[in-house]
Amino acid sequence: MRRPLIAVVATLTLAVAACGNDDGNGNDGDAAAGDVTIGLSISTLENPFFVTLRDGAEAVAEDAGIELRVSDARDDAQSQANHVQDFITRSVDVLVVNPVDTAAIVPSIEAANDAGIPVVTVDRGSDGGEIAAHVASDNVLGGRLAGEFLFEQIGDSGEVAQLEGIAGTSAARDRGAGFQEALDAASGIDLVGSQAANFSRDEGLTVAENVLQANSGLAGVFAQNDEMALGAVEAARSAGLLDDLVIVGFDATDDALAAIDSGEMDATVAQLPSDMGGAAIEAAIAIANGDDVDAEQSVEVQLVTADNVGDFLE
Repeated sequence: MRRPLIAVVATLTLAVAACGNDDGNGNDGDAAAGDVTIGLSISTLENPFFVTLRDGAEAVAEDAGIELRVSDARDDAQSQANHVQDFITRSVDVLVVNPVDTAAIVPSIEAANDAGIPVVTVDRGSDGGEIAAHVASDNVLGGRLAGEFLFEQIGDSGEVAQLEGIAGTSAARDRGAGFQEALDAASGIDLVGSQAANFSRDEGLTVAENVLQANSGLAGVFAQNDEMALGAVEAARSAGLLDDLVIVGFDATDDALAAIDSGEMDATVAQLPSDMGGAAIEAAIAIANGDDVDAEQSVEVQLVTADNVGDFLE
């Protein structure tokens, strides 16, 4: 997919060394690339966004010549805990985690800390444990941009609803916070519903159907990811309201970009999951080599509408 260049805000302190001494934990001088092993635990590869994130991570790992082991938790927190424990048992040099649940992951983070394995979180943070670096999109900014666009499209007046992601995830919290900032700054906007659909298209369809049935005057929907937004598209189409409803998602997945291009969706917020995954691995390599990295690394986002969707399509 061709993407416009969006800058990584924080500067990564990178030094991917080709040779040097490794103390076994990768924290004493530059490690030879072939000696570094990184474990990457992903929340789910059923979501195209995280497939792209994994691909970006694998590309950086391949270029650096390090070993990258990837696991897929399939949105199950216990499975992710088992995968992280396996990485710890195998003594990976650095653990990179995209948590299923920011609270449930804490014992696994603490176990890695106890084992002396540095942890990098990506996209979603952790509610506890020691995190060496966190790499994520500026989700608060994205939520605010989505809200401001939605309100403008409905004439800064009318009823709107929000489809929320998985409770407890930093992505859901921060995107909701940004949307709330836009809501607080607006007048004439009535939030008639804000319900969890857990980042799922099927659940987004069900929740949107219920919201539409309960609010005949609904003018717009903000979904905290594109999968839920596409569920709302299906609900609106079935109700014969697709042309009357402004629908804004988040993530700029291929399906959402196609929906914007065809006029079924109105906007999404573009992240760069490939860059995000790559930046997480670059940070992990730097940590393995004993280099300092920024604790918080934000990747910018961009609003995608019918006016610029062509820049994002292949």
